[in-house]
Amino acid sequence: MSETSRMRDSDRKTRIHLSIYDRVKFLLLFAIVYLILVWALLADNPLLSFGDSASEVANTKPWLFVLFAIEVIRQLHFALSEILAPYHGFWQKYFSTTDRIIHKLSDWNRYRLGRVIKAALLVALLAVVLGAIYKETPVRALFLAPKALWSALPMLGQLLFAVFFIIIQFGAMFWFLSRGGIDTYFPDDIRTRFSDVWGQDHVLNRIRENLLFLESPEKIEEHGGYVPGGLLLWGPPGTGKTLMAESMAGETGKPFVFVDPGAFNAMFFGVGVMKVKSLFRKLRKLALRYGGVVVFFDEADSLGNRGLGVSTGRFSSKNDLSAVFQAPCNGGGYLSENAKSLVASGAMARESFVANSAMGAGGGGMGTLQALLTELSGLKKPKGFFNRIVRRALGMRPKNPPKYRILVVMATNMPEALDEALLRPGRIDRMYRVGYPSKAGRIRTYEGYLEKVSHSLSSEEIEKLATITPYATGATIKDTINEALIMAIRNGRTSITWTDVIKAKQLKDLGPAEDVEYIERERHAVAVHEACHGVMAYLVRRHMSIDLATIEKGSDYLGMVASIPPDDQFTRWRTEYEADILVSLASLAGERMFFDGDNSSGVSGDLESATTIASFMEGHWGMGSTISSHASNRRNEVGAPGGGRGKDDGKKELRMALSDRIENNLGSLLSRAEEILRENRSKVLSLAHALEIHKTISGEDVIAVMVGGTGPLVDGKPYQNPENIAAIEKYHSASVVAHKEHERPDISIPVF
Repeated sequence: MSETSRMRDSDRKTRIHLSIYDRVKFLLLFAIVYLILVWALLADNPLLSFGDSASEVANTKPWLFVLFAIEVIRQLHFALSEILAPYHGFWQKYFSTTDRIIHKLSDWNRYRLGRVIKAALLVALLAVVLGAIYKETPVRALFLAPKALWSALPMLGQLLFAVFFIIIQFGAMFWFLSRGGIDTYFPDDIRTRFSDVWGQDHVLNRIRENLLFLESPEKIEEHGGYVPGGLLLWGPPGTGKTLMAESMAGETGKPFVFVDPGAFNAMFFGVGVMKVKSLFRKLRKLALRYGGVVVFFDEADSLGNRGLGVSTGRFSSKNDLSAVFQAPCNGGGYLSENAKSLVASGAMARESFVANSAMGAGGGGMGTLQALLTELSGLKKPKGFFNRIVRRALGMRPKNPPKYRILVVMATNMPEALDEALLRPGRIDRMYRVGYPSKAGRIRTYEGYLEKVSHSLSSEEIEKLATITPYATGATIKDTINEALIMAIRNGRTSITWTDVIKAKQLKDLGPAEDVEYIERERHAVAVHEACHGVMAYLVRRHMSIDLATIEKGSDYLGMVASIPPDDQFTRWRTEYEADILVSLASLAGERMFFDGDNSSGVSGDLESATTIASFMEGHWGMGSTISSHASNRRNEVGAPGGGRGKDDGKKELRMALSDRIENNLGSLLSRAEEILRENRSKVLSLAHALEIHKTISGEDVIAVMVGGTGPLVDGKPYQNPENIAAIEKYHSASVVAHKEHERPDISIPVF
């Protein structure tokens, strides 16, 4: 049996039948008013009979019967439209012509004109009623009404007015609290264009498409589609999300409304809802007046979540990793960015419960979020007095509200904290990742900021600078150039040189060195530790290049060897991870080899890095002795049932088996690291000597020591002389003795 759908109103031949209440409600109202007037006349003159009073009211108030007759005619009109299809069709056709004439005005002009007519009509009606009451002209009655009203109010009425005044005070307080946090920039105020956004061309190309639909919506609407009204820009901080949103408004010539991330967080419940409602009323007005508007919610995760999110390693900034690598050697400084994220995510997992608990009280609040969701996709009320009142009075359907061209842009670096209801199509239609710029994007960004200052950098040096800053964002590039300019001015110059840029980069990467001096034996131990990292990185790792090596103490490390990828790479291989582990284990192998089996606590960060990478290799990536996935085994509870073993016993065996394989892998790689360092003992001591002399050297200087070349700071040729190597060995032996005896070495460090 087939089911038929309910007929659409546009397909009906006759009008929908009114209910009994809708038939008689106005007739009953007029009858009640008539009886009240009769009762008032009887109260003033008890000698009158009810019939005489009714006749006198009918004679003195004929307008009441006129309204009654108009309502009767209106109901007859409805009844005929419900019965006779030709009659209903005639009225529909007539008012369709009227609608076309009225709608020649723009939405904005009709909206403003409707408000003026509505206000004038209310004032005129009030004046006529007051004139009839006070037996005065309508205009004079308007001025007499306040005084007469106050003098006529009994004490109870005055008390009720006082209560009403208190309510107004509370309303005014909440209205005042709902102000602020929203800044409006008009087209002439915004000078940012797409040409000012560098390094994110792939995102800008998609955004241009959205703006095309905002300017010419008929290109998609005439084919049955709808204009995407919501964009989410997500990615690491400083990649240009806010700048992109500002450039959208500059390109379209539309108003730009900036919403402060904390604007909707308030002490009192309901203030955030009022702010959302007020914001979208303002947006609708601007959209009607200017043909469109761009609203930008910065840090949208502060508003669009229900308190159930926490940042993960994938979206964390580079600064979040500092808490993980607070070993004396800064154990992750020489790792690739991918390996850093793995180590960081593993360490942060221990704090996830605390973080989730803390996030429970955050967010914009349920009421505020619900109001935002409603405004983004809720039903819109019909606008205009004629549309809502006159058309309904004549039994016509109100016209649909105008189409507001509002482009909602949100930005966040924690998209996982946003509510799923906010991200659904219809609210946020498109989501673009604004990630770290590619090498070509970094070159363009460096060129853009260097064009604003005086500099002597060649195109080759700019390309090299982009290569050695693989994860630089637009904000960090701008800051680096600005820091280089400050260094140049400090040295009495106004033009930036290559040296200024390199020093600025090192300052931003490492921070200012602490003004401390190591004692000789500790200085030598730190230098040997970092030299083991540097020699191993130079010998076994090809996917990363050494950026710099230092033994100057920083805020959370004693020394470090930092590496960078020479090219943008998006896949990682087993040999690369093994090389990373070898570099990590080089410190432990080297300290034991050069200090007679002893080692410091400074290898803790290195061991954590090596163990984390080895764990993923063995249990997840198929890079170990087995090919089973530890994550899949845990998820499917392999080994838990059967054999008399409990679930916990099965999991324990899996962990023990995985731990044994990881330990075996690390043990074999440690032996390999010891062998490599033993074969290159002189290179390790030579690099340690260069670090003790210069404290901080570049990757080119490290290579100069390795091959006997010439670097920017270090001349590597003396390290090819056997006599110099012998002197370094002698100094090392004296340092080992001093290390054991906790004394100063009996000889000074040789200087060539």
